[in-house]
Amino acid sequence: MNTSAIREVERSVEALAATPAGSSLPHEARAVVESLLDALEKGTIRAAAKDPRTGEWRAVSWVKQGILLGFRVGAMVDMSIRSGSDRIGFSFFDKDTYPPRRLTSADGVRIVPGGSSIRRGAYVASGVVCMPPMYVNVGAHVGTGTMIDSHALVGSCAQVGERVHLSAAAQLGGVLEPVNATPVVIEDDVVVGGNCGIYEGTVVRRGAVIGAGVVLTRGTPVYDLERETVHRAENGRALVIPENAVVVPGARQAKGKWAQDQGISLQTPVIVKYRDEKTDAATALESWLR
Repeated sequence: MNTSAIREVERSVEALAATPAGSSLPHEARAVVESLLDALEKGTIRAAAKDPRTGEWRAVSWVKQGILLGFRVGAMVDMSIRSGSDRIGFSFFDKDTYPPRRLTSADGVRIVPGGSSIRRGAYVASGVVCMPPMYVNVGAHVGTGTMIDSHALVGSCAQVGERVHLSAAAQLGGVLEPVNATPVVIEDDVVVGGNCGIYEGTVVRRGAVIGAGVVLTRGTPVYDLERETVHRAENGRALVIPENAVVVPGARQAKGKWAQDQGISLQTPVIVKYRDEKTDAATALESWLR
């Protein structure tokens, strides 16, 4: 899809999104949604974009409007899986605009058998490996060489770079509404440990290592022992984990005399060091966790 075609889809989405709730949408709305989803799957358009001058990630609002429009124009259908005897093995009911994506070997995506699913409107590059069961939702973008391990979730509009490792049970939250909210962004060469939760417009910069069990949200302060500072989401911007940061679960004492008397601490992520060219990420993380 060239620039003029993308612009035409954008104009159509914005016009259709302005249709009052409860009003009938014109017949061409479904075709506009299909064009949008096709472009998302090809990687021609994305739900978030990085400003080349500032490096700041921003949501592409009209793309998210178009995804929401897809739910509005879609009809509920039976997507159940039936056996040869016509007995239902698994029951599924969803909007017909968002079925699971049908991939072929030509797509170059390795999906190991065992209950994984990639939804319509998600981009998954050639060279991605998907271990069962995992799920990639609509509007997500997953770069080449990335591993999505078992029980991992790539939520709606989450942006995942190249050569990323999403370990078992890692959760990347989905952000569809409000449409101007920045999705979760994981840049290239990031390692996300098992049972991590990264939510609410958090941006993890290139090369960072997020240790097992770390939870990051826009409201999470991250204490940086190396640089002796605190990273926060301020002025409506995302929480940004710096490039090459190694983040592990930590704790800080709760405020107030009673809390101190009880010995209560609050969980908080802590940056314990920064990777460099001579540092192996797994070794660095293991040494700090020990």
